[in-house]
Amino acid sequence: MKERVRAIAVSLPFTRYLPRLIAEMVYNIVFWLNRFPHKDGVHATISPRTLITGLAIDYHKHCKIGFGTYVQVHEEGDNSLRQRTSGAIALRPTGNEQGGHYFLSLHSGKKINRYAWTELPMPNEVIDQVHRLAVAAEKYDGIMFTDMDGNILSEQFSEEEDATHV
Repeated sequence: MKERVRAIAVSLPFTRYLPRLIAEMVYNIVFWLNRFPHKDGVHATISPRTLITGLAIDYHKHCKIGFGTYVQVHEEGDNSLRQRTSGAIALRPTGNEQGGHYFLSLHSGKKINRYAWTELPMPNEVIDQVHRLAVAAEKYDGIMFTDMDGNILSEQFSEEEDATHV
């Protein structure tokens, strides 16, 4: 799983990560691993999540957007002059029947659930905002893998090694 987290992190344009973004990277991977049957699993054709929840994956609902994509999420509308969209980073599907997705709000840095959004190219202002939120969270640059005692693992990869693994 460490390789999958590293692969996602390499594909993102950020050099600093919010703790929430790092955790959601892992949740996203676990969500998708549990959506497919394992060769040594309990059932040969039914995924672990389907066995537990009874909900199967629907491509049209759950595969609309990839992790780390910049979007403008649509807020509930009314006739006031308040803002109707806000910037966010796509995290993962909620897994529900309605096809909602979780997003990282660029305004608050919190996880939000929305059903409507517009996908856009990632502007530099968004990257800067993610870096500001990460600095405010007082975290380190990048992702560091540690053991359960907090010791940094010696298997850290440099960016040159990452480029050769892709």
